[in-house]
Amino acid sequence: MKTYNKALNTKDFTISSEIFLRPDTDEKAINVQADILRESVDAILVTDNQSGQLHMSSLAAGILLKKVGIDPIVNLSCRNRNRISLLSDLLGCAALGINNLLLTRGDKVPLGIKPRPKAIMDVNATELIALANKIKRDEELPSQNDFHLGGVVTPFTPKPGWPAKNLTEKIDAGATFVITHTCLDMDVIRSYMERLVATKLLHKIHLIVGIAILKSSEDARWLRENRPNVIIPAKLVERIEKSDDPNKEGIKMCAEHLDTLSEIPGISGAHIIASNSVLNIPEAVTLSGV
Repeated sequence: MKTYNKALNTKDFTISSEIFLRPDTDEKAINVQADILRESVDAILVTDNQSGQLHMSSLAAGILLKKVGIDPIVNLSCRNRNRISLLSDLLGCAALGINNLLLTRGDKVPLGIKPRPKAIMDVNATELIALANKIKRDEELPSQNDFHLGGVVTPFTPKPGWPAKNLTEKIDAGATFVITHTCLDMDVIRSYMERLVATKLLHKIHLIVGIAILKSSEDARWLRENRPNVIIPAKLVERIEKSDDPNKEGIKMCAEHLDTLSEIPGISGAHIIASNSVLNIPEAVTLSGV
């Protein structure tokens, strides 16, 4: 089985993606999506009740992916669990050979969800990375694990002298890769990467840029209005709105972004999400030629 860590350390540009998990997702649904993506990506992320939407545990989904020969990236969030529960899941990942972990704060639960679950936040994302790193380095534990620890960062246009404090803290805690929140503004990415390259932090960590395949202008506007960490330029919304085939235009834009990102110094890869169907992801990857 090809592994994400090997891809990050041997390939100039990696591609990862994620599958749709819903309350009714079962093993068959996961296998169908995995088969669609397996030739186009180096790893598949399984989210942890993303945006407060309930679905099967990310650890269970990760095991199902591993069963069919896909290297999973398992997301665990601080929002859903206290320290003991998180440590328990980390030990479970170690015992089951789940190595790629994306450890995050977790999105706020939307106001419309009733009854409203209580956010835990016993530790923050950086502390969770440090806990996982401690397990990784504990020689007394019987489980052999080789955790590859990841976090999330938000790209922006930094001011001169920006110290990249958030990323530095994640590196110090043990992170070996980070995935940015979705950003379709390539000018922002260029500015962000120029500053990161200057800090020399990218010698210590792999940075993967999160991008999205938009299906319509309505989809793009919804993301802009409801996902504060998502960056989508207005010109892209206008472009897809004017297209005769918005779905095809979204795939074409994704391919263009892949091409651009593959040429920006310091970027290790892209993480692609799709709004409506994973079928669009292989098409975008093939069209890009990356």
